[in-house]
Amino acid sequence: MIPENLIWFVWSLGLVAIWLVVYILRKDARKRMLWASILTTPFGLTEPLFVPEYWNPPSLFDLAQRTGFDIESLIFCFGIGGLGVVMYDLIFKVEHVEMDWSEKHSQRHRLHFWTLISPVLIFLPLHIWTSMNPIYSSGLAMFFASLAALWCRPDLKKKIWIGGLIFMAFYFVYFFLLDTASPGYVDRVWTLDVLSGIRILNVPIEELLFAFTFGMLWSSYYEHLTWHKLQPAHAGKGHTG
Repeated sequence: MIPENLIWFVWSLGLVAIWLVVYILRKDARKRMLWASILTTPFGLTEPLFVPEYWNPPSLFDLAQRTGFDIESLIFCFGIGGLGVVMYDLIFKVEHVEMDWSEKHSQRHRLHFWTLISPVLIFLPLHIWTSMNPIYSSGLAMFFASLAALWCRPDLKKKIWIGGLIFMAFYFVYFFLLDTASPGYVDRVWTLDVLSGIRILNVPIEELLFAFTFGMLWSSYYEHLTWHKLQPAHAGKGHTG
C-alpha cells in the first residue's frame, strides 16, 4: 500500500516513467516530446485553481494543503505534455513535413496566433464570470480551442479527434490501475459532492473529459505552432521533427 501523502507523487512519477520509455524507444519523437513537456510544465502552477474546489490531494511537504501549489503538478504536466503530443504518432505512421509558403499564408491562417492562445482566452472569462467548477471551465476551454484549431487546420482533423480518444483511453487505463492500487483514494481526495458523481470503474467522468479535451488540443499543437503537416510515412522522405 502506498502511503497517502505519496500517492499523488507516485502517480506523477509513473507518467514520467512512461514518458522516458517512449523517449528512449522513439528517437524521432524526442524533439517534440521535450518541446511539449517544457511548454506544459508551467501549467502545473495553476493547481491553486483546482485545490480544493476540484480535489485536495495529500502532497509532498503538505504543499497542496498549505499553499495550493505542489511539486507533483509540475511533474504531472511535464509527463502528459510529452505523451499527449506523440501518442497519435505511436499508433499511426506519419511524417511531419514543413508547410510551404503558400499554405502558411492562406486566409484560413490569418487568426493563427489567436487560435494558438485561445485556450487561455476562453478559460479566463469562464473562470472569472461563471461559478462552474474549474475542471469544467478548463475542459470547455480546451474543447473549443480544439475546434478553433480544427477550423484553422482542417488537415489535422483526424489527429485532433483520434488524438483525444487515444489519450483518453490511455489515461483511463492509467487512472484505473492507480485507483486499484490505492482503494478509496478517489472518495477521499476528489470533491465529489460538487461534481457530477458519474464514474466509470471508479474513474470520475470529469477526469476522462479532461483527458479527451487535452488529447484533442495537445495532439495537434506541435504541428499547428510550428507550421508542419502530416503525411503517411511511406509517402516520401519528408522532414521529421
